Amino acid sequence: MGFKIAVVGATGNVGREMLDVLAERRFPADEVVALASPSSIGTEVSFGDVALKCKALENYDFSGTDICLMSAGGAISKEYAPKIAKLGCVVIDNSSVWRYDADVPLIVPEVNADAVVSFAKKNIVANPNCSTAQLVVALKPLHDRATIRRVVVATYQSVSGAGKEAMDELFAQTRSIFVSDPVESKKFPKRIAFNVIPQIDAFMEDGSTKEEWKMMAETKKILDPKIKLVATCVRVPVFIGHAEAVNVEFEKPLSVDEARNILREAPGCLVIDKHEPGGYVTPHEAAGEDATYISRIREDATVENGLSFWCVADNLRKGAALNAVQIAELLVNRKLIQPKQRAA
Repeated sequence: MGFKIAVVGATGNVGREMLDVLAERRFPADEVVALASPSSIGTEVSFGDVALKCKALENYDFSGTDICLMSAGGAISKEYAPKIAKLGCVVIDNSSVWRYDADVPLIVPEVNADAVVSFAKKNIVANPNCSTAQLVVALKPLHDRATIRRVVVATYQSVSGAGKEAMDELFAQTRSIFVSDPVESKKFPKRIAFNVIPQIDAFMEDGSTKEEWKMMAETKKILDPKIKLVATCVRVPVFIGHAEAVNVEFEKPLSVDEARNILREAPGCLVIDKHEPGGYVTPHEAAGEDATYISRIREDATVENGLSFWCVADNLRKGAALNAVQIAELLVNRKLIQPKQRAA
């Protein structure tokens, strides 16, 4: 008997991607249900070759559902995740609400799969921030070999990380510029078309943004609390795919060649690093792909035991939907959950 899966936020960017990934990876589901807000009732979303009609989250009974993949924003997750979890349905949540709860595991399967066993404390598993997910996939094998002291990262994050409205705004602004119409900014604090914005999420007291704090806090929880990390997160006029320029300081020496070989063998990583024009990966090539691509691996001579590299991933997939489905696969493959008995 297969599992019954509910996808909350099925009409959003990540929700649609979750349905695609479930179908592509042939997740052992007998039934998949698409849930959204009341305004989306009846809206059709694709699940492989099948069209699913969305149902309202607020009216849905989760008592017969095994896994809920949730990507509907923090307010919805905060309200509904505990209710769903109490009905015996495991919630894999994509918002930031549960990531810093000590009783909720924050999981990237290639990095800290063993930590998933603690899901039973609240029946909730947290998905990390999209920029954190790809970063820790690249850092984990290097940390295992040479122990990371400090990370300095600058991100180049696509507008899809801010939702469909953000993608529409980039498209509309680009069109307006080409036809000399007025440019309107609603989703972003400044124009995003042909521009970059050094702010993602709200500012905090120390001058960092919440996105930058998330990367620091989540890397510590997922990988190692001793790692020091500072980030500058920047929104760029790209529709899909996040890129990061990463500088790492290690406790032990690690050569460029050794790092390259380690990353080539690491789960979830794909190294494309030719020292020639175009011998690296950009967000355009990473869109629609599952891997975290790593390029431009080189020595950072400004610190002892330093390396720099460039990493790129599809933020809707590895940064959100794919990682959530991988967590569900982890629960199933390790036999941590079983399908509920359902009436015929």
